[in-house]
Formats: sequence, structure tokens, C-alpha cells
Amino acid sequence: MKGWGAAEPAWWLNLQAEPHANVELAGGARRQVVARRAAGPERERLWQRRRELDENLDGYAARRRRETAVVVLEPRAELRGPAPGSA
Repeated sequence: MKGWGAAEPAWWLNLQAEPHANVELAGGARRQVVARRAAGPERERLWQRRRELDENLDGYAARRRRETAVVVLEPRAELRGPAPGSA
């Protein structure tokens, strides 16, 4: 998070400009994803989950003037195939 400073981290600025990305998962598997900012109840749920992993999360986030983005990486729609039951 770039030291939790006021400026947005470059990785998030890059994903805002081009949300399609390739990620490498543990074990070396690669996935094509699209990034988006979580909002509302989804953001709250994900923030709470992250808080369970880092009890200092809210203290770090308080260093920033704006709300810290929670970023969701989803499989690219064109790679998922048709929805079940669609013809």
C-alpha cells in the first residue's frame, strides 16, 4: 500500500487504467483476471476478513485521507465459458 501513505499505490492506479491482468498464484498457476473495486456490503465483508488476518489494519488505514480500496480479482468473463443451462 505504498507505506499506507496518501497516494494510491501504482499497482492500483495501473489496474484502474487497465483492469485486465494476469496473476500468478501460489504454486505457479497463472490466471487471467479483471480487477474491480469492492463496494458496500462486499467491501465491508472483505475488509473484515482482512482485519482477521491483521489486527493493525484499521490503524494503517487511518494514515490515509481517503478510504482504502479493496480490490477484487475475478476470472475474465470471456474465459469462464457459457453460464450453466444457457444454450
